[in-house]
Amino acid sequence: MTEPSTKKHPADAAVMVRSFEQHRAALTGHCYRMLASAAEADDAVQETMVRAWRAIDRFEGRSSLRTWLYRIATRVCLDMLEDRARRTRSTELGPPASLDAPLTALPASQWVEPIADARALPTDVDPAQLVALRQSIRLAFVAALQHLPPKQRAVLLLMEVLGWQASDVAESLETTVAAVNSALQRARATLATRDLESARAPLTDAQSTLVDRFVDAFERYDMDALTRLLHADVAMSMPPVSLWLEGPENVASWMVGRGAACRGSRLVPLDACGSPAFAQYKPSEDGTRFVPWALVVLELEGDRIGEMTFFLDVETLFPRFGLPAELR
Repeated sequence: MTEPSTKKHPADAAVMVRSFEQHRAALTGHCYRMLASAAEADDAVQETMVRAWRAIDRFEGRSSLRTWLYRIATRVCLDMLEDRARRTRSTELGPPASLDAPLTALPASQWVEPIADARALPTDVDPAQLVALRQSIRLAFVAALQHLPPKQRAVLLLMEVLGWQASDVAESLETTVAAVNSALQRARATLATRDLESARAPLTDAQSTLVDRFVDAFERYDMDALTRLLHADVAMSMPPVSLWLEGPENVASWMVGRGAACRGSRLVPLDACGSPAFAQYKPSEDGTRFVPWALVVLELEGDRIGEMTFFLDVETLFPRFGLPAELR
């Protein structure tokens, strides 16, 4: 790859860097959908910026700068996905566990990670497009994308999330329009086998009220009230622990049994994964403060909570979300 001229005026370089930075959130969201990892998305965007800077003399302005950067970012993600196992969720690893099953932690590289909305959603798009972009970073949708081969994943995201034409995608991926349309058809067929209706629907006012009732019931640790909010097939998981539970009764039994240390917790609202989310702080052993315990993401099905994911890697996640180390 040819290096750009080193004779550029420093002011021009500063302007170009600022231009790149204006697109960081949009690129991070795209890379997150491709990679299912917030950390890897950051790495991919950084590599995108490096490649773009090196190739800037070849940017002809036939498309927007953002489109050009998307093309580079897509190639970076495809390179990163070579010979790499897909990320997953606990519910895809096997059947639900019993309440006394062992708590086996799996490597962080295996899991679909949560991401802060602010890091993945651009602010310079119209409201309708923003809604669509927010829905496309929900955990269920991102997890479903991981079942697609990388190039199918790229085609579907470029066309159905970003709205590109098949000819533009073909040029970006150095393939034919016929190959792009075929990949899109196969990707759609794969996703059609997965229930993504809830993941693609914006929250209603009634669902916002449901979330408020969840917070109230959880902080009071009222399991009767909490279980009334849960779907009959609700799933609760706790990455990096592989165990997951199904059904309101099992969730309640866990909460008052092995999970009883969560009693008295406080939930701090977050904007994460385009979904209702919270930082959970549980009481410290000496009772003087609240300490990080989990980053909680809720997924709703109609008028009930369909899935609760408690991400337990707080040493990584809380700093990434800019959360305090404790509450008083």
